[in-house]
Amino acid sequence: MIEPNLIGGFIGGVLIGLAAVLLLALNGRIAGISGIFGGIITSHIASECVWRVAFVLGLVAGAALYIFFSGTLPLQLQAAGLPLMAAGLLVGFGTRFGSGCTSGHGVCGLARRSPRSLAATIIFMTVAALTVFFIHHLF
Repeated sequence: MIEPNLIGGFIGGVLIGLAAVLLLALNGRIAGISGIFGGIITSHIASECVWRVAFVLGLVAGAALYIFFSGTLPLQLQAAGLPLMAAGLLVGFGTRFGSGCTSGHGVCGLARRSPRSLAATIIFMTVAALTVFFIHHLF
């Protein structure tokens, strides 16, 4: 029997890939969430803000649909407290300073064979693996 989390991950991955392809094909834009969200704040062109707001609202709507159909939030979101919220905020700042986020570099940049995205993905995956190792084995 296939574990439900694997099915959800597969469906989520397919939807992320489909959204990235459609945004690039129909709008000529890269589906990097930090860039899309940052553009809402910095853009002075109404049409630029409209598609960006729609994209971000779609992310929120996806989470709302998950809650509607499952009846609950995933455990990791229920357990999130102030330290994890602060960490998430710092990640958001880091993605802006680093010129991209995991979705922009890992999904879209690698698909476009961007050397910069390959370097960024290697770095953030290495740091993630080291973080998990340190948390689980040293602390």
